[in-house]
Order: sequence, then structure tokens, then C-alpha cells
Amino acid sequence: MNSAEAEFRWTSASRSHPGRVREVNEDACLEQPERGLWAVADGMGGHALGEFASRLAIRSLMDLPAPESLERYVIAAQERLQQANRRLRAEAARRDVPVIGTTIAALLASQRHCACLWAGDSRIYLYRAGRLRQLTRDHSQLEAVLSRHAARSDVTLDRPPANLITRALGGADTLEVDANTIEVDATIEDPKVLTGPWKVPTQTMKLAPFDQIMEIACTGVETAPLMEAASKQNYGKK
Repeated sequence: MNSAEAEFRWTSASRSHPGRVREVNEDACLEQPERGLWAVADGMGGHALGEFASRLAIRSLMDLPAPESLERYVIAAQERLQQANRRLRAEAARRDVPVIGTTIAALLASQRHCACLWAGDSRIYLYRAGRLRQLTRDHSQLEAVLSRHAARSDVTLDRPPANLITRALGGADTLEVDANTIEVDATIEDPKVLTGPWKVPTQTMKLAPFDQIMEIACTGVETAPLMEAASKQNYGKK
């Protein structure tokens, strides 16, 4: 390990808000910068069940062992998420309800490298050199439709509702978690990596300064009509 790597440190902050529609906050977050670990979960299945699911997902990652390497860190996190998936499936069966689930987006860091893990439509972004770039790809019916068309802005497309997701913890007996890795270069304009169940409009990502993007992401101010619905009540419905 060289001196530059030894001096590399993470700082972070977190915020959660129920939004303008719900009275109950079904989101949960994990912030452990000293261990290079962050996660957000957006619960679904009703007020009490969604809150239960998101918090169970977050608790499953809270006491991950210290990473020997990023690869082993990712493997350990994936194993914990699989365990959480099995618990949510068992709980849904016990309560005789169709699904108790939650999205998950987790960021794991080891020195200058990060891994993104996700299932559902919670997102991770990288803010670098004045631009916000989405590092994850939504598991949703809308994204599936858009991915099959080169002209994603085509207004003639038959678009499903944005809140119909195709993957989540607790959504099926078999859980598939997507993953990718990035290298964070601290010499390039103080890069920032963001996790959240919120959606930032593309135009905002291109034009707004970082502070304004965070204001919009956390409060929905000025872009509420463009923000995608957070509810996951219709999971799996056609």
C-alpha cells in the first residue's frame, strides 16, 4: 500500500424523508464510512411491512466483518442479502401475504475501489467533474421497456408505471443481486458517491450544481411532478 492509498479517507452524511405522499417512512439507510459501507433500502408491502423489510435488509449488513479485500467484502455482503431474502420470504408465508420486500442499493469501499450492489430501483450515483452519473440500472418494467428502444425519449412508447419493479429482496425465492466496481480518484475534483431511493431527473443531473441536486433529491422541491412514485404496492402486477 502506498502513502496515497494509506491517506485515503471517506466522509459521508445521510438523510431520509417520507416525501409528500406517505405519512410513514419505509426507507432505511446504513452509513458506516469508517468501514467503507453504505446502503439504502426502500420497503414495500404496506406501511408496517415495508418498514420491517427495509430495516431487516439494513440490519443484515450492519455487522459485516472487516474487509480483507473488496472481493471478499462483496461476497460477504451478497451472502447476507441472500439470508435477508430468505427471511422475508418466510415472514411473508407466515403472515399469509403475497410479498414483504424491499429494494437495496449498497456501496462497499476498499481504499480507492468501490463496489455497487443492488436489487430494485434504488440507485447509486457518482458525482465527478460537475456531472452526476448513475452507476446502477433500475430493475423495473419501465427500464426493461426503455432498454429495448434506442430512442428512450420516444413519446409513442407504451410505458408501464415507473413503480413496477422486477427485482427486490423478498420478491422471489431466488434473489439475483447485480454488482459492478469503480475506481475513485481523489485527485479529480473531489468525487462524491451517492446512494438513495430517490430519482433525479436527467436534465437536473446535467445542469444543476451538486448542492441543488441534493436538495431536490432529498425534498422533491421544484421537481415533484417529475419525481417517480416511491410506492411499491403494485409489485409484480401487470
